[in-house]
Amino acid sequence: MSWSSSSSFLQSSLPLSLYIHIIYLTRRVFASHIKNHLIRMASAYILDVWGWINNLAPFSQWNTNSMSLCICVAKSTTQPSIHLSITGSPPGQNPYITFHISASLQVPITITLWTSNSFPLKSKSQQSLDEDTLLQLFYSIINGVLGYGPSKKSSFRLPAVRMREELRDVFNMAFLTLAFLVCIYEAPQDLRSECIDTLRLQLTSSRSREASKMLVRVLGSNLEEQWMRSLNLAITNCMIELQTSNYLYRTPSPLFSYAVSATGLWKVQLFCPIVAMNLEDPSSTTQDERLLFSLNYQQLEGVIQLAYKVIYRANWIDVVVSVDNVRCDVNPLISENLMDERGYGSEEKHFPSRISLRLTPTVQSDVVSVTVSKSSDNPTHEVGLERTLEGSFDPPNSYLGLRMAASESVTMSMKPWKFEQSVHGDSTYLNWFLHDGANGREVFSSKPSKLSLFQPRAWFRDRYSSAYRPFTKQGGVVFAGDEYGESVWWKVCGRALGKTMEWEIKGWIWLTYWPNKQRTLHTETRRLEFRELLHLPLGRLD
Repeated sequence: MSWSSSSSFLQSSLPLSLYIHIIYLTRRVFASHIKNHLIRMASAYILDVWGWINNLAPFSQWNTNSMSLCICVAKSTTQPSIHLSITGSPPGQNPYITFHISASLQVPITITLWTSNSFPLKSKSQQSLDEDTLLQLFYSIINGVLGYGPSKKSSFRLPAVRMREELRDVFNMAFLTLAFLVCIYEAPQDLRSECIDTLRLQLTSSRSREASKMLVRVLGSNLEEQWMRSLNLAITNCMIELQTSNYLYRTPSPLFSYAVSATGLWKVQLFCPIVAMNLEDPSSTTQDERLLFSLNYQQLEGVIQLAYKVIYRANWIDVVVSVDNVRCDVNPLISENLMDERGYGSEEKHFPSRISLRLTPTVQSDVVSVTVSKSSDNPTHEVGLERTLEGSFDPPNSYLGLRMAASESVTMSMKPWKFEQSVHGDSTYLNWFLHDGANGREVFSSKPSKLSLFQPRAWFRDRYSSAYRPFTKQGGVVFAGDEYGESVWWKVCGRALGKTMEWEIKGWIWLTYWPNKQRTLHTETRRLEFRELLHLPLGRLD
């Protein structure tokens, strides 16, 4: 029904109340479409700091001593906002410029939240920023992010890059991250939550995710780890603060994961603060603030590396995928001194208890079959029968004077970690399960008995120092190809030759906490889910 036909509609036999109800529903649907459209536009919009800087008017044409770019505006009566400003040197001094992130509360009240280094200009008549100044600003942004991390005094070498147009998104991504952290730590209360949500939408967009891949390549793996710890420490602080005010802020894990497809290797890297992982049992809580501090200020760091090879047959193509490395670590986000002062130390933390990976070709019309190379586990039972004879002098009214007792014992050898492969349709699952050494039950889906929590020699006690620990010394796990290198084969039709196949890797990681050295009844399990896309070109290398 069109709005122009409403007069003829009134002349129909329908009741007026029904007509009003239809108009009401139509307007609600229309408003919902507009709202969803605005959300999509907001998530697609990326603050283009690079473009703003490079399109500034020549310095000689400025009417004031500074120029500003609005980062976000709060929806309040006073409409406070956060800006990025570029300020020139006062008259009579050697020419230089400085960048600021500031909060404008009410005219003329402005609070400076972050200040860059001062960048000297070649002359007063310089028209715009040159490449070297942009590079120095990029370094200042990186240092600003790392300065909020736990390793403030660590030494590192900044990357040698050329600040060209190709790095526009990388530059913008770095600045958005800095602005995000500045809002969390420095912004006034009236601005904080709305600006955090505004920047979060931009950081989680598809364009930002692609830029994040380029950014970590520019930084290198060591700086990447420090970068993510700075970011996740800020998110942890923010979430704990907002949880106290009953404001739920959930960090989507795709913000902290990315996939790389290289020749012969697929790699997924992921980082996630523990507080952002879902609790399997929300009722698992404790009032021990020191224990919560140790548990919350940790970060999951994971790497999944799958090796693949393509074998060309006469009429089909074999795609062979095997485990190269699966590594999961739980590392502290703060210094050891602070962890000991306010918590119970960094060793009172979660440990990996299950890892599940699902690998699926997204277009399955060319897939003929899937073959796994590991049989279902069939553990060996060692059965021993022991008979003993006991001789004794019984009372005179006893029937026999000799007693015989027989006993039977059953033992079973089993490793703490059990690995399984399974197939559903054209999807292959790779699963690692950790089992309790006392009763053989899966750890992620069970709880230890209250008595075992206080036993000093239970396997999960002192689990990072015992010789029989199922983890590394640092509390993580490594599944390498030497033990878990069983392959999975996909047989693909020959007509797929020359195509690029897209594969989806979806994963779930469970982290469990059982007491390590502390005497507590608190246990919990958290779960992280991630999804990435990988690509495989099918073409002969002649």
